[in-house]
Amino acid sequence: MTSETTRDACLRSFLALVAERPFARIALGDVAERCGVSLAEMRASFASTWDLLAAFFRATDRHVLAEGGPDAEDFAGEGPKERLFEVLMRRLDALEPHKEAVRSLRGSARRDPVLALHLLRLSEASQRWMLASAGIDCAGLAGSLWAKGLAVLFARVLDVWLDDEDPGLARTMAALDRELQTGGKLLCMLDDIAYIAIPWRKRRASAAPARDGAPEAASAEGAPAAPAA
Repeated sequence: MTSETTRDACLRSFLALVAERPFARIALGDVAERCGVSLAEMRASFASTWDLLAAFFRATDRHVLAEGGPDAEDFAGEGPKERLFEVLMRRLDALEPHKEAVRSLRGSARRDPVLALHLLRLSEASQRWMLASAGIDCAGLAGSLWAKGLAVLFARVLDVWLDDEDPGLARTMAALDRELQTGGKLLCMLDDIAYIAIPWRKRRASAAPARDGAPEAASAEGAPAAPAA
Protein backbone atom coordinates (compact mmCIF):
# COMPACT_ATOMS: atom_id res chain seq x y z
CA MET A 1 0.00 0.00 0.00
CA THR A 2 1.09 3.55 -0.64
CA SER A 3 0.98 5.94 2.30
CA GLU A 4 -2.16 7.64 0.95
CA THR A 5 -3.89 4.33 0.30
CA THR A 6 -3.02 3.13 3.80
CA ARG A 7 -4.37 6.36 5.25
CA ASP A 8 -7.65 6.03 3.36
CA ALA A 9 -7.99 2.36 4.27
CA CYS A 10 -7.41 3.09 7.96
CA LEU A 11 -10.03 5.82 7.89
CA ARG A 12 -12.57 3.52 6.21
CA SER A 13 -11.87 0.82 8.80
CA PHE A 14 -12.22 3.32 11.63
CA LEU A 15 -15.60 4.53 10.33
CA ALA A 16 -16.80 0.95 9.96
CA LEU A 17 -15.91 0.32 13.60
CA VAL A 18 -17.57 3.55 14.72
CA ALA A 19 -20.78 2.38 13.05
CA GLU A 20 -20.62 -0.81 15.12
CA ARG A 21 -19.64 0.37 18.59
CA PRO A 22 -19.18 3.49 20.77
CA PHE A 23 -16.16 5.65 20.03
CA ALA A 24 -14.67 5.03 23.50
CA ARG A 25 -14.48 1.29 22.79
CA ILE A 26 -12.37 1.64 19.64
CA ALA A 27 -8.63 1.09 20.08
CA LEU A 28 -5.86 1.74 17.61
CA GLY A 29 -5.19 -1.99 17.45
CA ASP A 30 -8.81 -2.59 16.43
CA VAL A 31 -8.45 -0.22 13.50
CA ALA A 32 -5.14 -1.74 12.38
CA GLU A 33 -6.57 -5.25 12.59
CA ARG A 34 -9.71 -4.32 10.64
CA CYS A 35 -7.58 -2.55 8.04
CA GLY A 36 -5.01 -5.36 7.76
CA VAL A 37 -2.00 -3.13 8.42
CA SER A 38 0.55 -3.05 11.20
CA LEU A 39 0.48 -0.49 13.96
CA ALA A 40 3.78 0.82 12.62
CA GLU A 41 2.18 1.49 9.22
CA MET A 42 -0.83 3.18 10.78
CA ARG A 43 1.34 5.33 13.04
CA ALA A 44 2.86 6.94 9.97
CA SER A 45 -0.50 8.59 9.28
CA PHE A 46 -2.38 8.78 12.58
CA ALA A 47 -1.45 9.52 16.16
CA SER A 48 -4.67 8.43 17.89
CA THR A 49 -8.33 7.63 17.38
CA TRP A 50 -8.94 11.36 17.94
CA ASP A 51 -6.69 11.98 14.96
CA LEU A 52 -8.78 9.55 12.91
CA LEU A 53 -11.88 11.45 13.95
CA ALA A 54 -10.34 14.74 12.78
CA ALA A 55 -9.38 13.05 9.50
CA PHE A 56 -13.05 12.15 8.97
CA PHE A 57 -14.04 15.81 9.24
CA ARG A 58 -11.22 16.89 6.90
CA ALA A 59 -12.14 14.23 4.34
CA THR A 60 -15.76 15.41 4.41
CA ASP A 61 -14.59 19.02 3.99
CA ARG A 62 -12.50 18.10 0.96
CA HIS A 63 -15.39 16.20 -0.62
CA VAL A 64 -17.65 19.25 -0.36
CA LEU A 65 -15.01 21.76 -1.44
CA ALA A 66 -14.12 19.68 -4.50
CA GLU A 67 -17.62 20.27 -5.85
CA GLY A 68 -16.92 23.98 -6.29
CA GLY A 69 -16.78 27.26 -4.42
CA PRO A 70 -18.62 30.58 -4.62
CA ASP A 71 -17.65 31.02 -8.28
CA ALA A 72 -19.27 27.73 -9.29
CA GLU A 73 -21.87 27.93 -12.06
CA ASP A 74 -24.50 26.43 -9.72
CA PHE A 75 -24.24 29.51 -7.50
CA ALA A 76 -24.74 32.09 -10.24
CA GLY A 77 -27.26 34.69 -9.10
CA GLU A 78 -27.87 33.00 -5.74
CA GLY A 79 -27.90 34.84 -2.41
CA PRO A 80 -25.83 33.78 0.61
CA LYS A 81 -28.62 31.75 2.20
CA GLU A 82 -29.20 29.77 -0.99
CA ARG A 83 -25.47 29.16 -1.47
CA LEU A 84 -25.06 28.01 2.12
CA PHE A 85 -28.12 25.76 1.80
CA GLU A 86 -26.53 24.07 -1.23
CA VAL A 87 -23.15 23.68 0.47
CA LEU A 88 -24.66 22.08 3.58
CA MET A 89 -26.77 19.73 1.48
CA ARG A 90 -23.58 18.70 -0.29
CA ARG A 91 -22.10 17.97 3.13
CA LEU A 92 -25.03 15.73 3.99
CA ASP A 93 -24.61 13.95 0.65
CA ALA A 94 -20.93 13.37 1.50
CA LEU A 95 -21.94 11.93 4.89
CA GLU A 96 -24.59 9.59 3.47
CA PRO A 97 -22.23 6.56 3.11
CA HIS A 98 -21.25 7.03 6.77
CA LYS A 99 -24.72 7.63 8.20
CA GLU A 100 -24.48 4.86 10.80
CA ALA A 101 -21.07 6.11 11.93
CA VAL A 102 -22.53 9.61 12.35
CA ARG A 103 -25.47 8.16 14.29
CA SER A 104 -23.08 6.28 16.59
CA LEU A 105 -20.92 9.37 17.19
CA ARG A 106 -24.00 11.41 18.05
CA GLY A 107 -25.00 8.81 20.61
CA SER A 108 -21.50 8.63 22.08
CA ALA A 109 -21.31 12.42 22.34
CA ARG A 110 -24.51 12.54 24.39
CA ARG A 111 -22.84 10.31 26.99
CA ASP A 112 -19.34 11.79 26.84
CA PRO A 113 -18.92 15.57 27.38
CA VAL A 114 -15.25 15.46 26.35
CA LEU A 115 -16.12 13.86 23.03
CA ALA A 116 -19.03 16.29 22.57
CA LEU A 117 -16.72 19.28 23.05
CA HIS A 118 -14.11 17.83 20.70
CA LEU A 119 -16.74 17.22 18.01
CA LEU A 120 -18.01 20.77 18.39
CA ARG A 121 -14.50 22.17 17.87
CA LEU A 122 -13.99 20.01 14.79
CA SER A 123 -17.36 21.11 13.43
CA GLU A 124 -16.58 24.78 13.96
CA ALA A 125 -13.39 24.39 11.93
CA SER A 126 -15.27 22.57 9.19
CA GLN A 127 -18.04 25.15 9.07
CA ARG A 128 -15.50 27.90 8.39
CA TRP A 129 -14.67 26.02 5.20
CA MET A 130 -18.38 25.62 4.39
CA LEU A 131 -18.87 29.37 4.82
CA ALA A 132 -15.89 30.04 2.54
CA SER A 133 -17.27 27.62 -0.03
CA ALA A 134 -20.56 29.53 0.02
CA GLY A 135 -18.71 32.82 -0.47
CA ILE A 136 -19.50 34.13 3.01
CA ASP A 137 -16.85 36.07 4.95
CA CYS A 138 -15.47 33.81 7.69
CA ALA A 139 -12.53 35.90 8.90
CA GLY A 140 -11.88 37.30 12.35
CA LEU A 141 -14.13 37.42 15.40
CA ALA A 142 -17.32 37.71 13.37
CA GLY A 143 -16.33 34.71 11.27
CA SER A 144 -15.74 32.71 14.42
CA LEU A 145 -19.21 33.65 15.62
CA TRP A 146 -20.76 32.51 12.36
CA ALA A 147 -18.82 29.23 12.41
CA LYS A 148 -19.92 28.45 15.96
CA GLY A 149 -23.52 29.24 15.16
CA LEU A 150 -23.43 27.18 11.99
CA ALA A 151 -21.94 24.20 13.87
CA VAL A 152 -24.89 24.23 16.29
CA LEU A 153 -27.36 24.77 13.44
CA PHE A 154 -25.92 21.84 11.48
CA ALA A 155 -26.13 19.62 14.56
CA ARG A 156 -29.88 20.20 14.73
CA VAL A 157 -30.25 19.41 11.04
CA LEU A 158 -28.25 16.20 11.50
CA ASP A 159 -30.86 14.97 14.00
CA VAL A 160 -33.56 15.32 11.34
CA TRP A 161 -31.36 13.83 8.59
CA LEU A 162 -30.58 10.72 10.62
CA ASP A 163 -34.30 9.85 10.81
CA ASP A 164 -35.24 11.01 7.31
CA GLU A 165 -36.00 7.92 5.21
CA ASP A 166 -37.22 9.90 2.20
CA PRO A 167 -34.73 9.53 -0.69
CA GLY A 168 -35.43 13.16 -1.56
CA LEU A 169 -34.70 14.28 2.02
CA ALA A 170 -37.76 16.53 2.09
CA ARG A 171 -37.83 16.78 5.90
CA THR A 172 -34.12 17.47 6.03
CA MET A 173 -34.28 20.21 3.43
CA ALA A 174 -37.23 21.83 5.18
CA ALA A 175 -35.38 21.72 8.51
CA LEU A 176 -32.22 23.20 6.96
CA ASP A 177 -34.16 26.00 5.31
CA ARG A 178 -35.92 26.78 8.59
CA GLU A 179 -32.69 26.69 10.60
CA LEU A 180 -30.91 28.99 8.13
CA GLN A 181 -33.82 31.43 8.25
CA THR A 182 -33.88 31.53 12.05
CA GLY A 183 -30.11 31.27 12.49
CA GLY A 184 -29.44 34.06 10.04
CA LYS A 185 -31.65 36.46 11.96
CA LEU A 186 -30.04 35.51 15.27
CA LEU A 187 -26.51 35.88 13.94
CA CYS A 188 -27.35 39.27 12.46
CA MET A 189 -28.52 40.37 15.89
CA LEU A 190 -25.33 39.05 17.53
CA ASP A 191 -23.29 40.80 14.86
CA ASP A 192 -24.98 44.07 15.78
CA ILE A 193 -24.07 43.45 19.43
CA ALA A 194 -20.44 42.88 18.40
CA TYR A 195 -20.57 46.16 16.45
CA ILE A 196 -21.72 48.01 19.57
CA ALA A 197 -18.96 46.37 21.65
CA ILE A 198 -16.29 47.05 18.99
CA PRO A 199 -17.45 50.28 17.31
CA TRP A 200 -14.56 50.51 14.86
CA ARG A 201 -15.49 47.13 13.37
CA LYS A 202 -17.60 47.34 10.23
CA ARG A 203 -21.11 46.04 10.81
CA ARG A 204 -21.48 42.92 8.65
CA ALA A 205 -25.16 43.44 7.96
CA SER A 206 -24.50 46.93 6.58
CA ALA A 207 -21.94 45.72 4.07
CA ALA A 208 -24.70 44.59 1.71
CA PRO A 209 -28.48 44.07 1.81
CA ALA A 210 -29.92 41.10 3.70
CA ARG A 211 -31.78 38.36 1.89
CA ASP A 212 -34.09 35.78 3.46
CA GLY A 213 -32.68 36.36 6.92
CA ALA A 214 -29.02 35.97 5.91
CA PRO A 215 -26.79 39.04 5.40
CA GLU A 216 -24.95 39.42 2.16
CA ALA A 217 -21.21 38.92 2.52
CA ALA A 218 -18.93 41.93 2.33
CA SER A 219 -16.79 39.83 0.03
CA ALA A 220 -17.71 36.93 -2.28
CA GLU A 221 -18.15 35.35 2.10
CA GLY A 222 -31.65 23.90 25.33
CA ALA A 223 -28.36 22.99 23.47
CA PRO A 224 -28.23 20.09 21.01
CA ALA A 225 -25.67 17.28 21.04
CA ALA A 226 -22.36 18.10 19.42
CA PRO A 227 -22.10 17.81 15.64
CA ALA A 228 -20.74 14.49 14.43
CA ALA A 229 -19.37 15.56 11.06
